[in-house]
Amino acid sequence: MTVRAKPGPGVYKPNDDEGESRIEPYIGLEFDSAEAAQEFYTFYATQAGFRIRIGQLYRSRVDGSIISRRYVCSREGFQTPLRTGCPAFIRVQKGDSGKWVLANIKTEHNHDLDISGEIRPPQIIQRKSQPTPKQTSNVASRTGIRSLEDDGPSGAIDLKRIKRVELEHAPRGEPCKGLEFVSANEAYKFYHSYAASMGFRVRIGQLFRSKNDGSITSRRFVCSKEGHQHPSRVGCGAYMRIQRQDTGRWVVDRLSKEHNHELGSPEDTVQKSGKSFKEELSNGLENLDLLETNGGLSLVKRDRGSGIGNRWYNVLLEYFQTRQAEDTGFFYAIEVDNGRCMSIFWADGRSRFSCTQFGDVVVFDTSYRRSSYTVPFASFVGVNHHRQPVLLGCALISDESEASFTWVFQSWIRAMSGKRPVSIIADQDKPIQSSIAQVFPGTHHRFSPWQILSKEHENLGALRSMEEFKFEYETCISQSQTASEFDSAWSVLIANYNLKENTWLKEMYRMRKSWVPLYIRGTFFAGIPVDGTVKAYFGTLLTPQVQLDEFLARYEKAIEHNREEERKEDFNSFNLQTVLHTKDPLEEQCRRLYTITVFKVFQKELLESYSYVGIKINIEGAISRYLVQRCGNGDERNTVAFNASNINISCSCRMFEFEGVLCRHALKVFQIMNIREIPSRYILHRWTKNAKYGILRDADSAGGSQDFKALMVWSLREEAHSYIDAGAASVERYKLAFEILQEGRRNLCWQN
Repeated sequence: MTVRAKPGPGVYKPNDDEGESRIEPYIGLEFDSAEAAQEFYTFYATQAGFRIRIGQLYRSRVDGSIISRRYVCSREGFQTPLRTGCPAFIRVQKGDSGKWVLANIKTEHNHDLDISGEIRPPQIIQRKSQPTPKQTSNVASRTGIRSLEDDGPSGAIDLKRIKRVELEHAPRGEPCKGLEFVSANEAYKFYHSYAASMGFRVRIGQLFRSKNDGSITSRRFVCSKEGHQHPSRVGCGAYMRIQRQDTGRWVVDRLSKEHNHELGSPEDTVQKSGKSFKEELSNGLENLDLLETNGGLSLVKRDRGSGIGNRWYNVLLEYFQTRQAEDTGFFYAIEVDNGRCMSIFWADGRSRFSCTQFGDVVVFDTSYRRSSYTVPFASFVGVNHHRQPVLLGCALISDESEASFTWVFQSWIRAMSGKRPVSIIADQDKPIQSSIAQVFPGTHHRFSPWQILSKEHENLGALRSMEEFKFEYETCISQSQTASEFDSAWSVLIANYNLKENTWLKEMYRMRKSWVPLYIRGTFFAGIPVDGTVKAYFGTLLTPQVQLDEFLARYEKAIEHNREEERKEDFNSFNLQTVLHTKDPLEEQCRRLYTITVFKVFQKELLESYSYVGIKINIEGAISRYLVQRCGNGDERNTVAFNASNINISCSCRMFEFEGVLCRHALKVFQIMNIREIPSRYILHRWTKNAKYGILRDADSAGGSQDFKALMVWSLREEAHSYIDAGAASVERYKLAFEILQEGRRNLCWQN
């Protein structure tokens, strides 16, 4: 727990008496100098069983002198394999009297302390600690995989330290819920021994980390035949999960002993386990393509394998053929690699038609990747005119290679007659980035916010729990208004917290246009919040763990639910009217055109505009610039440029570019200029009640002739489906509908 308080009484003076009792740090403790504070914390750490490092310092903005210092546990941060992101620290602050006062302290560590007495204080305070002895056969040094130096409560499983002799003499018994272990290693040895006695082998499954400090809180050990990534795997569900308790011990909280395959004899299992312990290590890190080569371990490229079970191909192919007979607009494709079925893509006629209206912004949802999954199901989701999620296609991803993602994106483009989105929200993994750049050149790729947050916790660790850093970091990211402001704030942040060598931050700065709000707000994203995404289209109906026999039923149920919700909003927008709050003709105009949901967004901006004032600050020909700010709040201000010759308007807040609705600042200038009608270019057709109809207002907006014909076919087909449903309700309606069709066809024949 971090404590803050005003300085209290108490002065620390160095004492060379070897026998003095241990002094605990506390808020308000005073020192003659920063060096004295460092000396105190060093000897306190020695007695407590840890080492310290000098953390960041803070300088005065007036004269540049040092006014505050931090001393941290040597395991703070993640820059080397030995560090665990430990949050323990003290911060001393220079008072007006010249004394240094202990202002902040955090005493909890996230690793074991060495109370054996082996830690000795350095002879010279400023001297660096001795380098860690180089480890032999260190996989981490070659693969970039972090290996912790202890197997305490951290939860790291160091397979090289669990020797085969240890496994053979590990405690035996039946696993059960509530069974306790001192460490994760001990739990692994126990389950490995149990598996050997039962006739199956064990792999290390996924782990779960704390959102606070990134430490491991839970681990799964699974049967080696779990999953479908290799022909030898059959999706076995046997596993044991352990959970870390507050006491530091690990407890079995979930367990499944049922296998879906025959078990071998204990002798065979032990013999296989004894082949090579490198093989065991390779199994534990298989997702990183770590293989045994020339007697050692290295990263090599494997042949592609499909993570989709064989039964899925047969069932889905039969479903696709049935749907195609019912829906002539149904599209599907199956990737084949070296004679093997790989990824699958499909989209029904309604999704393809929706793409012509709402395919400008796409969310590529691969949330299955966040946890264990039965099926690698991904979806393309857009935003309709009611700001609801709309399905634009689905896929099963065979493996997470660039080849798989590239094929899926190319299939989506073929299904949508070559239409490419203006923007796409997708994960930032390199294979996805490369595929988007290749297949969607010119499309603005924005990173998924959940992944950025996860990477922040992983790479910034304890820094995120520091209030000073958190405030400066979030201010830099979200408050910067110009590129120069962002660059300046970023440089200060990196310098203040000594983060120049942080590889992740370097990479994120290079890719800033894909995640920093400043660079995102200039592109149309249909108003999807910069720190969020659209509502999950399939919700809880279709999870990554769904079984094959339930998949299609749940898939269709989710689609019907969402399309019914869209029909309800269509009905409401055409038959209900929102109450007007002003007599402004702009409000009446937008109520007539926009859907109810989008009109409420506009109405809020209009009402807010009355709380702002606009001041003309510059005139250049027909262009006038206004400074628009909230009454009584000079901090919130934006610049609006207005061209009187063509009624063009733009605002520095970029709301129209990002969301497609005019902002309060632009509306204030319209009020000043007495504009009584919003120009049509500022009423996006995709947000109107008629977004699904009259989409083909002119041939020029539809691209090439082939694209134009596809748009006409899909538009007519969508309308015909509704017409057929209504006409087939009864014999009387059928006769009427048939007569209308015949009359319509005769009229078309005359339109030569």
